[in-house]
Amino acid sequence: MLPIFIWTACSKKISVASHGLAAGTNSVALPPPLPKKLSPHDTYGKHLKDAGFGNTAMGSTWLKNGDESIGKALKVTLPYQEEGYFAAEKVQATALQFNASRGEEIHINISKKPEINFKIYIDLFRQMANSSPALIASADTSGAKIDFEVDSTGVYILRLQPELLSSGEYTLTIASAPSLSFPVSPSGKPHIGSYWSDPRDGGGRKHEGIDILAPRGTPAIAAANGTVTRVSENKLGGLSVYLRPDGKNYTLYYTHLDLQLAHNGQKVMVGDTLGLVGNTGNAAGGPTHLHFGIYTDNGAVDPFPFVNIRSKDPKAITAPAELLNTTARTIKECNLHASPDKKTSVIAILPLHTIIAVNAATGDWYKVTLPDGQPGFLACNMVAKPNNLHMLTLKTKRPLFAAPDSTIAAHKTLLSAGNRVSVLGVYKNYSLVDNKGETGWINN
Repeated sequence: MLPIFIWTACSKKISVASHGLAAGTNSVALPPPLPKKLSPHDTYGKHLKDAGFGNTAMGSTWLKNGDESIGKALKVTLPYQEEGYFAAEKVQATALQFNASRGEEIHINISKKPEINFKIYIDLFRQMANSSPALIASADTSGAKIDFEVDSTGVYILRLQPELLSSGEYTLTIASAPSLSFPVSPSGKPHIGSYWSDPRDGGGRKHEGIDILAPRGTPAIAAANGTVTRVSENKLGGLSVYLRPDGKNYTLYYTHLDLQLAHNGQKVMVGDTLGLVGNTGNAAGGPTHLHFGIYTDNGAVDPFPFVNIRSKDPKAITAPAELLNTTARTIKECNLHASPDKKTSVIAILPLHTIIAVNAATGDWYKVTLPDGQPGFLACNMVAKPNNLHMLTLKTKRPLFAAPDSTIAAHKTLLSAGNRVSVLGVYKNYSLVDNKGETGWINN
């Protein structure tokens, strides 16, 4: 498993008196702070700059595209899987955005072909409210895996970027899983009957936990390795047990027990029985269940993501792989979506024969890029190879551009009047044409 690099900033005041120096003596010069550990991606970027490649067109584009891809991240839901291709002749970076809740574990896996001489940098960021995204974890594909426990509910961004002049295919999977085991034995066929924030006492308060229904006497079990910090009884919860997981900053609360079987200070392992499900406290007379809560120094948090057992697999990829890493076109007017779901927001309405680059496939969708660099998702049945649409005879001399933007694109050649070209597709006021095997853009 790859190491996960995590950075934190801290500051510390050092008292002169604590070092045995009398008042009035010269101040102690503190050592300079240790340099921040660079991620594999940033280390590679630094090597490019140090070698002088940062000022070349390709090197500067690699650095710029890596930064800009974060702001163009496309929205996906977990679990998610895509198959894609990075081409050596292109300078590419791609990013995906997803929501994650505190208590979940995010598992990111990537496989690639070829295994050698093709490295992809993987960076996970958390979107911050009033600042740039914060780097949470990084790796390269020598190990191809990141496991990360979410400690703050929010939006996360995953960036993939290959090294320069390397090409290959990859399969990316992003999945989530609970960070704790389920706290009631499966022998009782437990199920959740009430969730976080459900109204209580006629709406006078909100539920600070989840209620897990199970028959009386079903074992309530340790959801983590840890220490029992308290075994007690109170009017609201009845018989209760508190468990502090090892290395965590929160406490698990088990209550409405019929019988407590743990004792203060007891070390327990996942699956050890702490008590038996009942309906003591204010649950008396109602259905037997375990009230399960999680408390931090700042109060209760929703325990559901911590124990939510997800068995759902990513949607099978059915979009034809033959179009990956190709230039294609739309076969009818269609919507470019921000997510691979027709119910999600529309980025743009693409006219018939719009040229797009197919970068990856997920489910029955393609992840594509428009000629101006805008990414998005298209339903795979809206996309086809850009075969000859019609022949066009040029009436005047026409420059053949490398991109559909005459203000910035280089001239590939100058086409003569009377030249016949094959029109492959369009984008805005330009047509993509084939001139005897050389493709490029001309003004319409």
